[in-house]
Amino acid sequence: MSAKVVWLFSFVALYWAYCIFWGIKSSRMAKTASDYFIAGRQISMWVFVLAATATSFSGWTFMGHPGLVYRDGFQYAYASFYTITIPFTGVLFLKRQWMLGKRFGYVTPGEMLSDYFQGDGIRILTVCVALLFSIPYLGVQLGASGFLFNVLTDGMIDKDVGMWVLSAVVLIYVGTGGLRAVAYVDTLQCILLALGIVITGFIALNAAGGWDSLQQGFAALGKTDIGKWGTTKGYGGGDYNAYLAIPGVIQWTAGLGKETPVGGLWTGVMCLTYMFALMGIQSAPAFTMWSFSNNSPKPFAPQQVWASSFAIGFILFFFTAFQGMGAHLLGANGAVTEAGLALNNILPDLTANKQGGLVPHYFNSIGDDYPWLVGLLAVCALAAMQSTGAAYMSTAGGMLTRDLYKRYLNPTASHTTQKLFGRMGVLFIVLSALLVATYSQDALVLLGGLAVAFGFQMWPALAAVTWFPWITRQGATIGLFFGLLAVIFTESFGASIAGALGMELPWGRWPLTMHSAFWGMFFNLAFCLPISAMTQSDEGSAHRSKYHNFLREHATLPADKQGLKPIAWIITLAWMFFGIGPGAVIGNDIFGAPNAGVDGWTFGMPSIWAWQILFWILGVGMMWFLAYKMEMSTVPDREVEALVDDIGDTTLETPSN
Repeated sequence: MSAKVVWLFSFVALYWAYCIFWGIKSSRMAKTASDYFIAGRQISMWVFVLAATATSFSGWTFMGHPGLVYRDGFQYAYASFYTITIPFTGVLFLKRQWMLGKRFGYVTPGEMLSDYFQGDGIRILTVCVALLFSIPYLGVQLGASGFLFNVLTDGMIDKDVGMWVLSAVVLIYVGTGGLRAVAYVDTLQCILLALGIVITGFIALNAAGGWDSLQQGFAALGKTDIGKWGTTKGYGGGDYNAYLAIPGVIQWTAGLGKETPVGGLWTGVMCLTYMFALMGIQSAPAFTMWSFSNNSPKPFAPQQVWASSFAIGFILFFFTAFQGMGAHLLGANGAVTEAGLALNNILPDLTANKQGGLVPHYFNSIGDDYPWLVGLLAVCALAAMQSTGAAYMSTAGGMLTRDLYKRYLNPTASHTTQKLFGRMGVLFIVLSALLVATYSQDALVLLGGLAVAFGFQMWPALAAVTWFPWITRQGATIGLFFGLLAVIFTESFGASIAGALGMELPWGRWPLTMHSAFWGMFFNLAFCLPISAMTQSDEGSAHRSKYHNFLREHATLPADKQGLKPIAWIITLAWMFFGIGPGAVIGNDIFGAPNAGVDGWTFGMPSIWAWQILFWILGVGMMWFLAYKMEMSTVPDREVEALVDDIGDTTLETPSN
């Protein structure tokens, strides 16, 4: 057994010991159903800051994101703005959901929505969203962990065997300890995730010969047409190497299943609508339960502004860029190597859709010299993969218990029974994810494409509860239903369904280079808004007003800040248009054409990269303005008093384990 493998197993054993410790400790603390499902609303500030950040940025950020930066270049690197757009959703909704959860004793989003809308249709759809989000998302993460260990042990551990073994520990600590165990393990996972990305970035930068050498390499690449997409061919973004430019604002293709976009997929509108999809992470049902688990909204602003937007943003815009774009100059791009432009040859050729193995290959490149570091980086990657999955396992298990079992089968279920069924729910979700990942990789890929877009479809329902009392039960429910359908049929999964029925969808996947999340929301609102207008009633309005009157009393912006609202709108819309939307095409060459060379670049780096860094800094400022100045994530001036105990936590049985 090599030294690398010995260190790998040693670090994994230490990591597992930490996970199981918190599972056992949290299990002993979980006296009530509320303790188990939402940590008794007692998650502390810094635990939430780190845990919510780990949940938001998963193994995809660690493993998949650098690979796609490598595959598609800086045009895909606009996706790094999810460090801002994911917590942007939290700025809009988390504080107000926390207030409602504290006031009315909600444990799951289904309880909140069904109570607010006075109907169970929205509750059932919310559980469906939770499952359709959790199972494929978890399956992708667990499958990646098995693949990682297969690569790092040089094939000694089979991918599927590794996946099942590594998943067992997650199942143990999540099932035994509930959300409290997830939160405390996530604190370590967040630190490991960030540390691993930074170290891997330094490996890439060092292999390239440092900053100056890396920029010279990009300059040489920019003068060629080498790449997956060739050049942008003048489609509104100039005629530049597609690794260093986005291919215009929009393309009238019939979707990825039909015509291939010219010069690359990541047009301005594609970048924008892909950010819509990733906003679905913090509007997914799991994050509603994260908001309920806090003893105060105090952690929300620092998590959204400083931990996510600033810290993770800095890491992605620099260290992930080093990994992804640097790979072209380190042997991963055969055409670059053949052209004599490579700066080193530490990576194998990954051009044949093998970008998923990029990060493990970086690890292996230092295996002979630093075997202990490979072991540490492997645990960093494992922690990143399990961070998000654990949270979705726990919260989805809670929703299955509270919104289905307790609601329809056993309304008087005791604390012990609820916790038992919560653990059974976790087991069901993990086994479902593992079985799909093991026996139907194609189905996993298809379902995985739906997850975040499904989460984004929760926006109108959440906006109704927290901001807009005129959205009715019928509008929100029917809109959500058709939004989910639209997501399905503008993704590969819908095309597969149509194919099984002997049909063909004429628009393909992502029509007009716009993500399925956009099309889902388009149809969601197309039904939600007119149906809400047609189904207004005095009784329903009076009921919903109870919630909004409470929110106005506790969360209204002070009179001296009311004048800031138009400024907030202008800042937000301008940032979205120029930073992640159609206006981003300006960034292709505003600071020097991609083929101008280092001396022709204003900041000594490709213009597109400088534009991304500039709007990352502006985005952090925007998030600070919304979260703090506009008080959208600060502690309310008036204390929120609970009207009832947590739903279902007052039973005839004394709370116990």
